[in-house]
Amino acid sequence: MASYGTMQRPSTTSTSTLPTTTHPHEPKDTTRKTSNDFKLLFPFNIPATPEAAAVRIIRNLGYFRLYYILFIWTILFITLLPKRKVSLIFLVAMTAVTCLYLVLLRVVPNSVVLHKIIDRRLVLALLAIVTMVELILTRAALHLFLTLGCGTPVVLVHAVLRVRDDLFVEEEACAAGELVPLGSTSEPKFSDAV
Repeated sequence: MASYGTMQRPSTTSTSTLPTTTHPHEPKDTTRKTSNDFKLLFPFNIPATPEAAAVRIIRNLGYFRLYYILFIWTILFITLLPKRKVSLIFLVAMTAVTCLYLVLLRVVPNSVVLHKIIDRRLVLALLAIVTMVELILTRAALHLFLTLGCGTPVVLVHAVLRVRDDLFVEEEACAAGELVPLGSTSEPKFSDAV
């Protein structure tokens, strides 16, 4: 006769030993080693002192400057899109001029005029000032100042709270050159074989 829903206990005279588990989710294979050293890295943290906050702001503004500029530029672009078509054209034109200047710096890296005589920061500051003047003259000053007023605090909060030291491994600390750039490998180059 079958007994449904009941369990039969194993006999105590059996010679095989059953592994006893104290936790229902514990694995039954006790030969495997489990690693409990998993760390969850959270990239945001409140700085301990105002000096640490200032250092973090300066470091993050230098490291994330392109992303911060693109963030504010995107907000400005979106705010100009519905009503200020002329201002939008000026913004896109000045963005193209700035990109062409930066590409020219990359294409001609040994130019004394572009790198030594004319400072890159001076040219980029002048392009930013000209863009702001163009936006003011095309009656988009309100959009510009609202974008800067709303975007700058977001950028500063991100710069204060973002911790990037824990998220990467220095090349000296990595094992067996894991993070070595591709150009410095010892593999033969394909151009030598031609």
